[in-house]
Parts: sequence; structure tokens; C-alpha cells
Amino acid sequence: MDPRDIIKKPIVTEKSTRLMEMNKYCFAVDRRANKVQIKEAIESIFNVRVLDVNTMQMLGKMKRMGRHEGRRPNWKKAIVTLEPGSRIEFFEGV
Repeated sequence: MDPRDIIKKPIVTEKSTRLMEMNKYCFAVDRRANKVQIKEAIESIFNVRVLDVNTMQMLGKMKRMGRHEGRRPNWKKAIVTLEPGSRIEFFEGV
């Protein structure tokens, strides 16, 4: 898989902004990707050194439109810890 297919988008929330102070960054990733593939993709895209990768399966929320119910798709979240001194400039303006 191409590294840009593995990393779908960054997650920018209040919690993820607090994690950036501890050199941790959150991403929505492909559900089939494992931790090794995520680590290699982050290192190749952003030119940083990854120390650790934590992943979790997120359950899609139930949504209603009138009396019809549906569900958003399930997705996978990765929290990537970088080595001290490494930073991702993509998040600096946020």
C-alpha cells in the first residue's frame, strides 16, 4: 500500500491538541493497516522518527434522519509518539 493510502487524515480535536504537547499526534488510518505499516507511512510522509504507535478501532455512531436509522462507518485511529526532538510542522499552525 502507498503511505498516503494508509494515512487518511489528521485528527484535530482538543484532546489531540493536548497530546501534541507530549509529542503525540492522532491520525485516522486505513482499517486494514497494522502498526508497522502506520509507522513506516508516518516516517516516509513527514520525515520524522516514530517511537511508538497505538491503534484503536472506533465504532461508527448511530444517526437518524426522521424515522430512518443508519450508522456511520467504523474507522481506525492511530496515536503516534515521536522521538524527542521530532516534530510534524503540519500541526504547528493549529
